[in-house]
Amino acid sequence: MASRRPTAPPNPLDVGRRERQIIEIVYRLGRASVADVLEALPDPPTYSAVRAMLGKLRDKGHLTQEVDGPRYLYRPAVPAERARRSAMRQLVNTFFDGSVDRAVVALAGLSEADIDPDRLDALAKRIRAARQEGR
Repeated sequence: MASRRPTAPPNPLDVGRRERQIIEIVYRLGRASVADVLEALPDPPTYSAVRAMLGKLRDKGHLTQEVDGPRYLYRPAVPAERARRSAMRQLVNTFFDGSVDRAVVALAGLSEADIDPDRLDALAKRIRAARQEGR
């Protein structure tokens, strides 16, 4: 039995640190039980606390739940690529006043080492393609 899905996409910034860790684990594993998440969490809380957080993330629309025999399995409610786009859009709007170029400059400034020239060429190619597509 799959849980209901909300009509609006979940807000990626509407989660705490521990919830974000859990979401990352579920995305990495593809589907996970409470025990799977508990095993992967650093400094994990109790089984009951993890179960409660998974339920809360399901209710917020970040995860779906299905029954697998005696246990529940959780899956991401949104495909990874769509979640990345939504999170980036929210991040750009929240911290960069909607300015993609300001966000790109900030991301480039995070690198302590120079960006590999091949990576820069690949990025430039993607930017040109996006410009040709009218984005």
